[in-house]
Amino acid sequence: MNAMPRLRELEPSLSETVVHDFIRDGAHLFDQPLDPAACADLLTAIKATRDFGSALFLSEGDFDADPQYIGVNPKPGRNLLERFEAQLGFVEQAPQIVEGITALLGPDYEILNKKVVCGVPAASVPEWLRKRILGNPVNNLGAYVRPQYRDVTYFYGIDFHQDLIDYKAREADFLTLYIYLHPVTRADAPLYLLEGSHQLGGSVFPHNLTRIGDTDWLYRNGEHGEVVARQKVLTGDAGFAAMWHACTLHGTQPDAADHERISLRYLVARRQDSPTGLDAVNARLRGPLSLTATRADLAADGSASIKANTVLKA
Repeated sequence: MNAMPRLRELEPSLSETVVHDFIRDGAHLFDQPLDPAACADLLTAIKATRDFGSALFLSEGDFDADPQYIGVNPKPGRNLLERFEAQLGFVEQAPQIVEGITALLGPDYEILNKKVVCGVPAASVPEWLRKRILGNPVNNLGAYVRPQYRDVTYFYGIDFHQDLIDYKAREADFLTLYIYLHPVTRADAPLYLLEGSHQLGGSVFPHNLTRIGDTDWLYRNGEHGEVVARQKVLTGDAGFAAMWHACTLHGTQPDAADHERISLRYLVARRQDSPTGLDAVNARLRGPLSLTATRADLAADGSASIKANTVLKA
């Protein structure tokens, strides 16, 4: 009698892989990129709205006449992506994105925030401004950008941080989805992500990190312990997509290329009370899921009060 054929071992589903990756790494990198043609079309439309060079910025005199550090990021009614809602289906309806987010947040998730993020190259940042922000942990340039252009978030490097940083007292019930609209190399201010750093839960920025090798960091969170986190540099082609936990440390060095790095950032949250994949992730964290204070680097007016930037050592 012929032996019965052996059943081929089934590959895990995307949903299973996403939850597993979040438990282990605090992040998932999608194997299948988003539509590169749709990325190119949206990128062209975004670039047509302005010159992403030095014309973005106020003069030193204009800034000093009325410095504003708070309320300079995109917001409803002042968000460039609101112009391009009809073009965002390649992200928001992509099967792998929907399946991945649903695995973690359930089918009725909501988009908390979406915006264009621009890594500004050194050649576009005025010399007076480069001198002022040298060594700052968070170089969000919105304060120095002309008001009509504050519908985009502009960065010149940002130290390792958690996206929980913007949500005092909110539980880590959301994730970040990030998409590159064009190829991003090491020179294009790629995201640096510390895999496994989410395990210690929320901690106050700036974070306690010590480099211990070419790709590893020792991360400490007070009484919640320490973990060795592996550095992953997120380079990729147009349509590269990744998502990570609200407590996963990530950052970026200043853009070393001769052009801006333009990407999309989504914050997506759960709505339902029934168990989801994120519950399985959060149940394994050793630290808090929320913080009453998230950062200790700002003065009362919102300006930087310390000079320290760990990601520059990455």
